[in-house]
Amino acid sequence: MERRTIGAKALSVGAIGLGCMPMSWAYTTSQQSGESSLRAVHTALDRGTTLLDTADMYGPFTNELLVGRVLKERRADAFVSTKCGLLVGEQHIVANGRPGYVKRACDASLRRLQTDVIDLYQLHRPDPEVPVEETWGAMAELVTAGKVRALGWCAFQKEARHVRRRAAAHGRDEARRSPGARMHETTIRQLTRVQQVFPVSSVEAELSVWSPEALESLLPWCESRGIGFLAAMPLGNGFLTGTLTPGQGFEPDDVRARHPRFTADMMAANQPIVAGLRRVARRHGATPAQVALAWVLAQGRHVVPVPGTKKERWAFENASAAALRLSGEDLAEIADLPPVQRSWD
Repeated sequence: MERRTIGAKALSVGAIGLGCMPMSWAYTTSQQSGESSLRAVHTALDRGTTLLDTADMYGPFTNELLVGRVLKERRADAFVSTKCGLLVGEQHIVANGRPGYVKRACDASLRRLQTDVIDLYQLHRPDPEVPVEETWGAMAELVTAGKVRALGWCAFQKEARHVRRRAAAHGRDEARRSPGARMHETTIRQLTRVQQVFPVSSVEAELSVWSPEALESLLPWCESRGIGFLAAMPLGNGFLTGTLTPGQGFEPDDVRARHPRFTADMMAANQPIVAGLRRVARRHGATPAQVALAWVLAQGRHVVPVPGTKKERWAFENASAAALRLSGEDLAEIADLPPVQRSWD
């Protein structure tokens, strides 16, 4: 697999990563299987994927334990990324950015992952009660201590409806600016602050054919500073694979059961996007998912898509997308696809 470099330390990873979250969290619990997930991770590594993306909150904790079983055997083959900063309760998730907690969380992750060092330690969410410089400073001390190699930031934007409401509240000048430019303003301000404390090696944020907002401000900001960009949800939570049927329904604990993009009406309204990916895929003997991943790869040499899966079949297919090269005609056709329709439009 092609290799890509991220961050000032020029960390080398396979061009397509593996998001491990679905193996233990957020998607169709009835289909989760430890042994099946282990095979998926091994298959991804065999195909040249190196970046394994997990977090202590996934499970919670069980996802790191699963990844640790693989790392015990194949640490040299993997680039392990995990996250801290979120605590999972019975019915809620809260941020915790206190320095003491961050350091304890890192030690716990190291034990679960069965490794001496975490390649990339990401802040899952900033704690609104703690100055972000304090949290980032504690994470930087972990690098100095040799427990972590590099630091990353997770940036998950607010939904477009909130962006539009804010634009309306701030008048005509604000409304003229694109939603994509406004969406990541807070993230960029926070990143600018923590960069003064310790270098940011990567930023993880949603980027896909149906959610391209990061292209307008966040991704160029990263590119101009040599910061790697980890594209989360590059397959649109499974929608861009073309394997989901409008109205099929989701299990109650599946995040898509409550997501406005996954109502029957919205899934039907957005089928032209999948149809367009399928047309391009036929020209290449590929799948819509592989075209969606190749589109993300085409957005810059510093971009690494991190599709999540718990199945060996999809891990193989996703990793194989690294060999797909889209032509200018392909990219233009994708650019002309209708924008995603949302339930609040």
